[in-house]
Amino acid sequence: MWPYWLLFLIPAAAAVLKPKPRFAPASFDPTRWGLEWLLVLVLLALMIGFRVEVGGDWGNYIRYLDRIQGAPLSEVLTSPDPGYELVNWLSIELGWDVYGVNLFCGSLLAIGLVHFCRNMPRPWLALAVAVPYLIIVVGMGYSRQGVALGLAMLGMVALMRRRTVPFVVFVLLGATFHKTAVILLPIAALASTHNRYWTAAWVGVITLLAYQLFLEDSVEDLVAGYIEAEYQSQGALVRLVMNALPAGLLLFWRKRFRFTGAESNLWLWLAVISLALLAVLFTSPSSTAVDRIALYMLPLQLVVFSHLPDVLGRRTSSNQGWVAAVVAYYALVNFVWLNFASHSQYWLPYRFLLFEGI
Repeated sequence: MWPYWLLFLIPAAAAVLKPKPRFAPASFDPTRWGLEWLLVLVLLALMIGFRVEVGGDWGNYIRYLDRIQGAPLSEVLTSPDPGYELVNWLSIELGWDVYGVNLFCGSLLAIGLVHFCRNMPRPWLALAVAVPYLIIVVGMGYSRQGVALGLAMLGMVALMRRRTVPFVVFVLLGATFHKTAVILLPIAALASTHNRYWTAAWVGVITLLAYQLFLEDSVEDLVAGYIEAEYQSQGALVRLVMNALPAGLLLFWRKRFRFTGAESNLWLWLAVISLALLAVLFTSPSSTAVDRIALYMLPLQLVVFSHLPDVLGRRTSSNQGWVAAVVAYYALVNFVWLNFASHSQYWLPYRFLLFEGI
């Protein structure tokens, strides 16, 4: 269990002990990230990539490898999730097995997450917020959707800077790993602050084409697999409430958050969607379907809680007391999940490939 606490305590300690940095948009160029963030990137990629039999879907990902073994490349590229299938195919060809797949997926999630956090007013606090669920549960449990989320976060940073095309590109790339990422495309139009009609038109066309390419042939399977089968996710209500809490805080204190126009629209819509998903949960026959869609709303937690100390505190103060309060809240989340979650046994103990022979 201690490796998970190590992952949490490193950014948590940095958030509490380091003064708030002067905020400036952070570069996507890793050579300008600084040594500490590069080390964090490597740590995340290795812990996600070299985990051994960690995560509830571990068996499913082994079956992906077995199914694709010996398949021609043409079949791989025309599969329902060509990005993920291609990574599996390459890993088999190179003899890297599931660890090559997980390392690639973990690296993409880590890059997206680190870049996203570095564009928050308190980057270390945002990273601490991400550990209990986004990194441990999603990154180490839902590899395909983890990649889609990592790429979506790269897109969200672009959208914060009014760059709609990169957002659409990153989301489409994410959809090659998990087709549900397509549902994020309309947010590009909703968050637009200029040329709204033109943006809505071309984003609408791309969304329709993406639906036909990724989802149309799978809708019946998705409905049968989730809705008609009435799949249920234990803990779905708790996870949706965790998104609804920052959504409510943002809507209640909206004027106190110092967002640009594009940022304000983006996070406002994610807040509205998060609250809507919580309402849908009580009427949907499948909590699993709602739960999986809600994963794409997780970045809202990082945004709201990295801003919250300065929203609730004084502008001229460091507000480290509020930082400590946020850290304590997510430490509690981490403790409860590791000790009491119904499926946490699939994550415990954490096993690392390079230590398996020791």
